[in-house]
Amino acid sequence: MPITPTDKIWMNGEMVDWDRAQVHVLTHGLHYGSGVFEGIRAYATDDGPAIFRLSDHIARMFDSARILGMELPYSHAELVDACKQVVAVNGLPSCYLRPIAYLGYGEMGLNTLPCSVDVAIACWPWGAYLGDDAVTKGVRMKVSSWTRHDHNTMPPAAKTTGNYVNSSLAKVEALNAGYDEAIMLAPNGLVAECSGENIFVARRGRLLTPPLSAGALEGITQSTVMRIADDLGFTTVVDNVARSDLYVAEEIFVCGTAAEVSSVNSVDDRPIPCPGPMTTAIAERYQEVVSGRVDGYEDWCERPV
Repeated sequence: MPITPTDKIWMNGEMVDWDRAQVHVLTHGLHYGSGVFEGIRAYATDDGPAIFRLSDHIARMFDSARILGMELPYSHAELVDACKQVVAVNGLPSCYLRPIAYLGYGEMGLNTLPCSVDVAIACWPWGAYLGDDAVTKGVRMKVSSWTRHDHNTMPPAAKTTGNYVNSSLAKVEALNAGYDEAIMLAPNGLVAECSGENIFVARRGRLLTPPLSAGALEGITQSTVMRIADDLGFTTVVDNVARSDLYVAEEIFVCGTAAEVSSVNSVDDRPIPCPGPMTTAIAERYQEVVSGRVDGYEDWCERPV
């Protein structure tokens, strides 16, 4: 989806003009994929924009940095405040936020210890990642030929920039083959996640979602969905999902900050009932929650300064 420029980007503690938010061609992160990032959304509410689960996203960014051995030069509170400032200064009623920390210019080579850490936060308007009708019509999925990272190869628990070469290969392969999205398997053949979303598979009336041990990212939208599903009376279980489970599923949906909650209408050309009743109910409640219209979820909606 094309990026629509906004006015300001926060870079290393300062607001800079969109066109001046630049890095040197010899920036370490550009050459080696040495960075961590988050995808966050701010939604329009009756009381103005609210950034959904901002504090949790920034906490995960710190976890990713720790896994990489990268020390962020700002505190959790400082980065939360910076995200709020970016939304406020750009005056957007709703938007997508991209905080990123990366090893900067000045050192080159595989030894990252001497490298400086730069941090930037941008935001811009962004619609539905998998299409405006992804809930009602669903998306076509393909099991990728590309395998999700093994835990001792590239840590899938960290949302690192370099990891997403793996995801991008899977996504483009699926698109070139005429599908909308890819499902990635772990090295042991079990379902891990999609190229950029967690997955839920309905079997015998329960919703299954793969564990972290299968290579799934610890999804913030995933945990949101599990809370919503529980409140709606649905049973969700973190458990292994086999490829064959996908083909005989009662319903399937994927979720993520970008994709939100999107139903699946087929996997490898096997039709899946779509939209399923649990998917529909969860997707509708999710939109109400992120828009600040459901009591009990208010702490997840953080207002800009």
